[in-house]
Amino acid sequence: MGLAQAKKIVLYGLVIFVLYTIIKTPERAAELVQVGFEGISDAAKSIGDFMTALIS
Repeated sequence: MGLAQAKKIVLYGLVIFVLYTIIKTPERAAELVQVGFEGISDAAKSIGDFMTALIS
């Protein structure tokens, strides 16, 4: 099995898991999305703080 085929299988599995989670527990899925966005937001803020510190 090639690496590309393994990636495709993992991606399909992830999509199926996400769809299952959304269908079975939409409230939990919404919480996970919110946590994900908060993490991205925190990371972006940290990078901004770092860049500001470099310039100062």
